[in-house]
Amino acid sequence: MSLTKRTVTLSNDVEMPWVGLGTWDQGPAAISAALAAFASGYRMIDTGSFYQNEEDLGRAIAQTDVPRDEIFLTTKVWNSEQGYDATLRSFDVSAQKLGLDVIDLYLVHWPVQGKSADTWRALERLYAEKRVRAIGVSNFEIHHLEDLFRTATVIPMVNQIDLHPMKTSKQLLEFCKARAIQVEAWAPLAQNKVFAEPKLKQIAESHGRTVAQIVLRWHLQNGVAVIPKSQNPARIRENIDLFDFSLDDQTMAAIDAMNTDLNLLGFTPDTIPAVLLQPPAQPWPYSL
Repeated sequence: MSLTKRTVTLSNDVEMPWVGLGTWDQGPAAISAALAAFASGYRMIDTGSFYQNEEDLGRAIAQTDVPRDEIFLTTKVWNSEQGYDATLRSFDVSAQKLGLDVIDLYLVHWPVQGKSADTWRALERLYAEKRVRAIGVSNFEIHHLEDLFRTATVIPMVNQIDLHPMKTSKQLLEFCKARAIQVEAWAPLAQNKVFAEPKLKQIAESHGRTVAQIVLRWHLQNGVAVIPKSQNPARIRENIDLFDFSLDDQTMAAIDAMNTDLNLLGFTPDTIPAVLLQPPAQPWPYSL
């Protein structure tokens, strides 16, 4: 895949950066990480009401010299806040914490049985009222999307999923591509598991790149947006330095062949543990 620009055009013609900063589990360090990201050329930041750092990221957006209209901010409605009215209330809280009148991308964090349709209806209202520029889902498998299509009047613009070299999710990726749903990987480096893979180390050495850069470029050439997480300014810079090299078909296939269907969380969107249906609690037992 040829990448001639740093943004991808969503189905509603909104431009979304290919690369953003993930901010789960960063605490107050999210401020310095976001500012380092802005300084390194990032224009997309990903958060969620569950992350409990929306206020911190709002401060970072207020502090940066980057104009607001150049920043693409994603947040999500948490599972315990789903349902039509509850989602609208959750959005108001998130917008207030972020200090933003308009959110660029609002996602349903997980499919919640019996609530997804009403939650999506609330997102459609926010989209119609132009309080969000784009709407989407996260962790939705094919059957969740098919269920949503039965009542949706707007097709999700984005699906943020567990996707990395050890879980290529090819069937879901192709399903989304066929319906103009942009796929985004929420743990593109498999929560650092890619760094232990000898094959990736060999590929990185042969290209004069880091393992992270190789894996992130593999995602981009597969048409997948990425939100790698880091608090290290050098690694933040490294993770967006992806647009001056490419991987050939043989290398892409070699990385594809690493797939083992590794599920990073140990459960699926159909087997969400009861704790994920509750408000956030600390310490949290899952590295989302």
